[in-house]
This record gives sequence, structure tokens and C-alpha cells, in this order.
Amino acid sequence: MEPSLYVGPSSTSSSPRLASKDLPPMTDLESGYVSGTSSTDGSSSQLPQVTLAQPHVKHLNQQLEKMSAMDRLRFVKICFPNLYQSTAFGLTGLVSTDMLSKIEKESPTSSPVDLIFLDTLYHFQETYALVERVKERYPNIRIHTYKPQDANTVAEFEERYGEKLYETAAELYDWIAKVEPQQRAYSELNVAAVLTGRRRSQGGERDKIGVLEVDEETGIVKINPLVDWSFTQVKEYITKNNVPYNELLDQGYKSVGDWHSTSPVSAGEDERAGRWKGQAKTECGIHNKKSRYAQYLQELQRKAEEEQLTVALEKVEREQKAEVLV
Repeated sequence: MEPSLYVGPSSTSSSPRLASKDLPPMTDLESGYVSGTSSTDGSSSQLPQVTLAQPHVKHLNQQLEKMSAMDRLRFVKICFPNLYQSTAFGLTGLVSTDMLSKIEKESPTSSPVDLIFLDTLYHFQETYALVERVKERYPNIRIHTYKPQDANTVAEFEERYGEKLYETAAELYDWIAKVEPQQRAYSELNVAAVLTGRRRSQGGERDKIGVLEVDEETGIVKINPLVDWSFTQVKEYITKNNVPYNELLDQGYKSVGDWHSTSPVSAGEDERAGRWKGQAKTECGIHNKKSRYAQYLQELQRKAEEEQLTVALEKVEREQKAEVLV
């Protein structure tokens, strides 16, 4: 028996709904997925949710490892409805964007892959200038920009959350500026799968990632199409195909994030060595299994519950002693 893409039952709270962005209502779903139990509650206007078991993820990765980056993108573009690209316009993401534009020319009627840009409000001016150049170069690509809740400028952000929050409460900053906007984007856009720019050669916690991963908390499928590329390969593609890139690259930067936590790297250093330099930190939270701030909140809740239990036990003990004295 051939394995099915769906391993049920699925949960509407933990898995995204794989529904095509332009899918018309249908009476009979032929999604390509086999489902023993549909999680759409009888609805025929959306594809059933899909859960990939680890053996199936392993099988898909074995096949994807053999493919070129372009073929990986062709495959996932067909395989996953509601596919988006999450990008901060780093070099690897720009390669994917350029490849997707070429694939769209191959199949003009296929659904385009929109971009999700998390604007923390603290990006370099060179990054914002790059966004505009990308829009000019790829006019058919739609960019969905998400900013921190209730803040459109640095002034508004600092008035609401405090000045230099990235220094005074780094975990809270990551949550407000990156994690929450990403969660909001995924929810509002009904994201089922995302393309990322992560590569093994970037070092840190990325050296063992697969082409395809499944977020254990959200069920969202994460695809790393250039996972096995080196920085040199990425740069060569950018140059050969005249892809617009961040001018900071020519100033010694290899990985560019917020201006307050990004610096140039020296020869021989890891590509992402300039991110959070001097700190025991390699990710901002959006690629961790659970953001550090979310872990912090969970720990606070656990301590509060323990304190409540202690108070309750002490009360019972006092009442029992009072009864003995009587």
C-alpha cells in the first residue's frame, strides 16, 4: 500500500488548512491527499487539512535532496496550496524570488507565490531601498508587509513599548517585532507552507536542517529550497542573473537583519557571525520551536500556579491546625 500524505486525525488548532488562494467552491475534492478523517467539518469549499508524519517527511526529504533548487521549487509550488515565501530580502531569499519569477514564466497560469516581509521598523535604510528595487524588478510578485502591532514608525513603537527595547528586554522585543507579526501574517493569510532562506552553511542551529520541515507547534510546512547551497553559490547566482541585492553586502555584511543587532563579518567567520555579535544567540525566535519570550511567559505561568498551590496548601494546613486546637 502506498503511503498517504495525510496521517489523521488532524487538529484545526495545530495544523493549517491547505486551501488554495484561488480555489472555487467544489462538491468533490480531488486534492491529491488521502484523508481518512476530513477536518473541514463537512465543508467542500476548502481542501482538507494535512498532517505529515515523520516517516513521510523523511521520505520527501530523501527525494528533495536529489533535486536542484529550481526543481524543489517547482515541486512544492504544485504540492502545497497557500504557499508563501517568508523573506527579509537576504541573498538566499532573493535567489528563490528570482527562481520563482522564472518558474512563473514557464507556467503563466499557475498561482504566484506571494512574499511575507516582517518589517520590524529597525531595518537598515539599504534594506528598505532594496525592497523598492525588488518591486520594480518583479512587478508581478505581491509583498505582504507586517509590522509590530499598533506601530507604523519607530517613534510609535518606542512610545508604546519603550526606547531601546532590543537592549532592555531582547526576548520581548523579538516577540513584539518578529514573532507576533509572523503569527498574525500566517493566520490572516491562512498560510499552510512557507519558503525560507535558511541554509546549512550558515552555521549555528541550521547545519542539520532538511529541505522540508514541519513546525511542531503550528503544523506549517517549512521548505528550505537552497538548504545545500554555499554562500559562494548564492553570490554567484545573484551576480550571474543580475538579481538586486542589499548594498551592505559590499561593505562586509553577509547576513542582514536589524541595524542594532547586525555587523560586518571578518574573513573566516561564519556567515551569520555578524548577527547578535557577542551574544549567546543565533536566531530571533521565528525559527525556534518556541520563542524564548514564549518560554519565559510559560515559566511565569508555571511559577504563578505553583505559588497559588502553595498558598492553598498553607491555608488547608492552618485550618487543620485550628481544628486540632479546638
